[in-house]
Amino acid sequence: MKLDCAGKILDLSIPRVMGILNITPDSFYDGGRYERVDAALKQAERMVLDGADILDVGGESTRPGAKAISESEELDRIVPVIEQLTHQFDVPVSIDTSKPAVMRAAVQAGAGLINDVCALQLEGALTTAVAAPVPVCLMHMQGDPRSMQSAPQYGDVVQEVKRFLDERVDACVEAGIDRRRLLLDPGFGFGKTLNHNLQLLKDLSRFTEPGLPLLVGVSRKSMLGGIIAEMQGQEQAAPLEQRLYAGIGAAVMAAMQGARILRVHDVRATKEALAPLCATMMGIT
Repeated sequence: MKLDCAGKILDLSIPRVMGILNITPDSFYDGGRYERVDAALKQAERMVLDGADILDVGGESTRPGAKAISESEELDRIVPVIEQLTHQFDVPVSIDTSKPAVMRAAVQAGAGLINDVCALQLEGALTTAVAAPVPVCLMHMQGDPRSMQSAPQYGDVVQEVKRFLDERVDACVEAGIDRRRLLLDPGFGFGKTLNHNLQLLKDLSRFTEPGLPLLVGVSRKSMLGGIIAEMQGQEQAAPLEQRLYAGIGAAVMAAMQGARILRVHDVRATKEALAPLCATMMGIT
């Protein structure tokens, strides 16, 4: 199972780590740290040295309640960074966006994968992805980042999320995208309660049934804070700085159920935690 990311090959025969690089002032964990190009490049270098297999660049926060930004502002943030990353590092670069114009500009700048939290549903996104010669990750989200956590409801969250992703795959294939270019993401934390997220994590292997690579992102998310609080009998969710180990545990759980890309802030810790699983899969003696 290999992805051709604009000429850079991502081998998914074992789980791979995607390093998060947010070029934003308001992302929930690292907002404001890497807005400058030089700071972003230094962080990218750290993640590559720590073992990142792919870098995911985002110019607009999708945290709950985040404000939307203009297309031009997003382009100004991400294009200079992607141009530098693709020249300096051998690992593929992903663009985290839902805007067609940003997708086009990012791919022209060297991005090798489109990571869309809206699953190519915005006007023009599907036709843009058809024309772009790179893989695409389709994510499930109930609502939008501004309102998604207000009151998410499902009858059967696993079944409904799976049905949505199956329908988006069908739409992509019908539009002309080769299935081999598609990845799936159930969208942990995007329009889901803690219980919804736990159900998805418990039954994650069901999302591998279409035979497409599965991308999972739970790093530092509020669901982890809620899990820690529940297990320790605390009233308040664990803060961001206390979610590292739970996030690593969830990443390993996801990989054991078939996830092939783990989107994380903590690259080295996740990479090392996955090492025993990867070693058994590779048959190291």
